[in-house]
Amino acid sequence: MNTLNSKELSHRADLLYSMLESCTLCPRKCRVNRLKGEIGFCQNGNQALVATYGPHFGEERPLVGRGGSGTVFFSWCNLRCIYCQNYEISQLGDGNPVSPEVLAFIFLSLKESGCHNINLVTPTHVIPFWVKALELIEEETTLGIPIVYNTGGYESVEVLELLEGIVDIYMPDFKYWDDEVGRKLSGCNNYSEVAQSALKEMHRQVGDLVIDENGLAQRGLLVRHLVLPGGLAGSEFIFDFISKEISKDTYINIMDQYRPCGPNLLPSPLNRRITPNEYNQAITAAKRAGLWRIDGMF
Repeated sequence: MNTLNSKELSHRADLLYSMLESCTLCPRKCRVNRLKGEIGFCQNGNQALVATYGPHFGEERPLVGRGGSGTVFFSWCNLRCIYCQNYEISQLGDGNPVSPEVLAFIFLSLKESGCHNINLVTPTHVIPFWVKALELIEEETTLGIPIVYNTGGYESVEVLELLEGIVDIYMPDFKYWDDEVGRKLSGCNNYSEVAQSALKEMHRQVGDLVIDENGLAQRGLLVRHLVLPGGLAGSEFIFDFISKEISKDTYINIMDQYRPCGPNLLPSPLNRRITPNEYNQAITAAKRAGLWRIDGMF
């Protein structure tokens, strides 16, 4: 539900495209010229790749409703999580190149199929292309359903600022509290510091999650946190940060579905699922921090 006029939306798209000339879309700042097809860490050049799209009924309840969440899975990623469950898409690049015109068609077709939102999965490295698609839509009609920014949490505040008025629902992961864990497991520096700044900016823009009378999310911040074996995620510290620095009313999904995945053998303790006790400890820590909008528990 874009709140920008067409002129401002076009201006934002132009600014984002200009960043591709020396790419600084994410905190890695690879500075390759993606407009000429050069590739950096994310392996994506001058066109978005889409692995799959369609109504999805496995997301959080306020996104799914009756018609599903209109997910668009972009190929590649600006993280390299060694346990990624979608590594064929995020690390092998399975997918097909699409123009902004095709993306616009995909968004409109998801709306026409009854989806309640457009859920952009791993959108960070392809921001200019889907913003351009929204611009093309607004030239002819209006999308009229929320845009969900579904991200791993490794975001540039400077770029997020350009998405104000475009993104309705930010849905970041907060993966790790310890930066060394982030470096080892996702191949990035300063993950925790970057994610903290990103969540603050997201919340500044959209506030706490607003759910309408039909139980559907319309606007706001929804945080995901995957509990990892052996306490690797630092869940307790993350929950304390969210409660104290973001909002006690933050809607959070504390996920228990970790399983060993990825193309390589994983070291202990990542080579096992989490235990019920580990998950219960995370839930207890969230409640102790004062968080109460825990997905599936209210």
